[in-house]
Amino acid sequence: MPHRSAAWLAAGALALTLVQPAAAAFESAYTDINLDDCLLLEADDFGASWACPGYKGYPVRISEGDLRFLVEYGFNIDAEPPAVSLPPFNDLGPRMEWRLSNQSGRWLPVATIVRYFTDAGDGDKENQVLVVTQLSKGATCHIAYVDATANEDANAKAREAADEMAGSFDCEEDPEIVGEFGAW
Repeated sequence: MPHRSAAWLAAGALALTLVQPAAAAFESAYTDINLDDCLLLEADDFGASWACPGYKGYPVRISEGDLRFLVEYGFNIDAEPPAVSLPPFNDLGPRMEWRLSNQSGRWLPVATIVRYFTDAGDGDKENQVLVVTQLSKGATCHIAYVDATANEDANAKAREAADEMAGSFDCEEDPEIVGEFGAW
């Protein structure tokens, strides 16, 4: 009989190790940023805001005012920390990268990466900044900035920042500058 109990214990231990989630893996998904595909929420002489389609229905609100865009996320957007834009006049790139994690056993968005085109102030030059935003209930905020004009591997740096920092970043802190930065 003791031999049979040891076999059951070994089988149970094996079953527990098989159902434990593996270390988190990350993947990317992409959605377009096209305000023509969004629902206009409000507009006046000073700006506008739109509800836009996000990854698998994840809510996205894009607002523009004073020639600056900001992007907000979440199922209760107004309960998130106040969204901020970049200081210089800016415009959004055409695509949004969603960083997905399978840590919970299914693929869920944990961060986004959005390319902002910023006015360099010299009339001809335009900078590009990748803004990494953590998607966490009650703690959705910018977590990292990567100067896409100063770093050859800017996209890889932004993905690495998203994968390492999303979910644990304190929104009371300033976003981390990743790599070389000369943009604004």
